Amino acid sequence: MRFDILAPALALVPLVAGHGAVTSYVIGSTTYPGYEGFSPASSPKTIQYQWPDYNPTMTVTDAKMRCNGGTRADLSAPINAGQNITAVWKQWTHQQGPVMVWLFKCAGDFSACKGDGKGWFKIDQMGLWGNVLNSNNWGTALVYKNLKWSSMIPRNLAPGNYLIRHELLALHQANTPQFYAECAQLVVSGSGTAALPSDHLYSIPTYAPQNDPGVTVDIYNGGGTSYTPPGGDVWSGFQF
Repeated sequence: MRFDILAPALALVPLVAGHGAVTSYVIGSTTYPGYEGFSPASSPKTIQYQWPDYNPTMTVTDAKMRCNGGTRADLSAPINAGQNITAVWKQWTHQQGPVMVWLFKCAGDFSACKGDGKGWFKIDQMGLWGNVLNSNNWGTALVYKNLKWSSMIPRNLAPGNYLIRHELLALHQANTPQFYAECAQLVVSGSGTAALPSDHLYSIPTYAPQNDPGVTVDIYNGGGTSYTPPGGDVWSGFQF
């Protein structure tokens, strides 16, 4: 299929086409169900923040940027530093945009931890590979293909209670970025002592301005050949 024919059509796809959310998590041999946003009465207790819908967040200042509107979870999942966590989606349509995975260390119990303040940091991300913006060589293309994303908890991460945030940024519509993010609660075990520098810590929402090049990029025009996801890089001091 020739992409130069497909690209204009993709730019006009209705917003509903790409809606999706993390619906479960896998750690080792255990699967933790996510929140059933469309049937909340039958939703099991879950490690995931309860989100209201699949709709994207359109602006970086929207409170939904943090956890898709979710504010609490009933459970938490244990995980060892150095172990993988896999997020699973039931559906995902678009193949242009980055995948970003964030953590936030809680100061105490989850009941008092909402991800407030400058404490979010990345442990994983994939943007564009190659040099063709209007291609399917993006992190979200792998979610489209596999409906899952696996990330390692850094081996030297300090133990404690953490929020994990999986974020897909869909860039298929010119000048209309769509953010999709969900959060879950993890209890990390280990003996790590890693301390991130302040320039790798962010507040969510507003971890990047709306006019950040990684947010406003038009993948169909402008002749760009590279892409940098918003919100900085994964700290080089982490051990994977």
